[in-house]
Amino acid sequence: MLKINQLEIENVKRIRAVKIEPSQNGLTIIGGNNNQGKTSVLDSIAWALGGDRYRPSSATRDGTNIPPRLHIVMSNGLVVERKGKNSDLKVTDPAGNKGGQQLLNEFVSQLALDLPRFMQASDKEKGDTLLQIIGVGDRLSELERQEADTYNRRRAIGQIADQKLKFAKEMTYYPDAPKEPVSISELLTQQQAILAQNGENQRKRQQAAQLTQQCEAMRQQLKELEERYNTLFQDCLIAQQSAKDLQDQSTAELERNIADIEAINVKVRANLDKEKAEMDANDYQNQYAALTAELNKTRQEKAELLNHAPLPLPGLSVEEGALTYDGKRWDSMSGSDQLKVSTAIVRKLNPKCGFVLLDKLEQMDIGTLREFGAWLESEGLQAIATRVSTGGECSIIIEDGYIAGEEKPAETKAAWKEGEF
Repeated sequence: MLKINQLEIENVKRIRAVKIEPSQNGLTIIGGNNNQGKTSVLDSIAWALGGDRYRPSSATRDGTNIPPRLHIVMSNGLVVERKGKNSDLKVTDPAGNKGGQQLLNEFVSQLALDLPRFMQASDKEKGDTLLQIIGVGDRLSELERQEADTYNRRRAIGQIADQKLKFAKEMTYYPDAPKEPVSISELLTQQQAILAQNGENQRKRQQAAQLTQQCEAMRQQLKELEERYNTLFQDCLIAQQSAKDLQDQSTAELERNIADIEAINVKVRANLDKEKAEMDANDYQNQYAALTAELNKTRQEKAELLNHAPLPLPGLSVEEGALTYDGKRWDSMSGSDQLKVSTAIVRKLNPKCGFVLLDKLEQMDIGTLREFGAWLESEGLQAIATRVSTGGECSIIIEDGYIAGEEKPAETKAAWKEGEF
């Protein structure tokens, strides 16, 4: 991995003359009060390695006509220089071969030079960056679209199921009502059949009475009509026996049912409606359960996709399109974790780049700085950072464009040449 071995800066923004040899691994903090030139150091490194897109709008230090000079020695032996009136770039490899910005771009990650651009991005932008790095962005986007669609359909089905079930529970049910509506024509037919049977019974009774009367009359004429009497007497006995076992059926219950048929049918229809509502609710509950299974399957695919992806840091993931670390979103991460995540992503973007520039670390306490520095060392990474402080945590202190405590070089002026201004 490419790191910075040495850098020399002259006459850039607030810097007069600074020479720094940052630690190869861990955190190098450039301290000092405000407006002394700390950030100018980082801006100079970004300009030297990143090209004119990082050139400060007012690159030359106020109060001098000497052009900026940038000289950086990289860990792979590359020497990067910018100097002269136009700050022309010159890149020289250990063999003495010359190169330019294209050669630097192979080793230097743009985010390493401008990490705040990543740290200040939205949660979705951070998540998209990570997904594109690990190569699962398109597939995860499709799974998330599928998950959202299934979730919305399941929610709609669940709402309908709840409404159906609530409606069914509020409906009246009559346990004593028959299962099907009662037909008045059937009851009338039954009534007519009973009345016809009762009429036939009455006819037979009348016949028996007539035969009895004839029998009594014939007894007076027994002698003359003995043979006829015997025949009629036998018929009389038979008729009497038939009439004896006959019973009339009551139509009272049918008459009540006919009178109450509409009330009965109201109950039957109410029961049928309640059963239909319960069936509808059960159907929607089954649909809800099926969609829940589909949703869980999609979420499992997402989890497996990320679990098998080459993530730049254990615990790093993307949930609902947002970057997370150990289950926490960006705004819930500690400052140290935010720096870890950002630095790990920079390394993943360009594994050849082993350094990162960090500005304004004064918002972090000493413990957080130590924790982050220890992590950098364990990962073999280099970070050059600034902090408004003059405490012992600072690797060097910048005062008025120089390194505090070092002998200041003599001010030089550009030599005047005829025809130049």
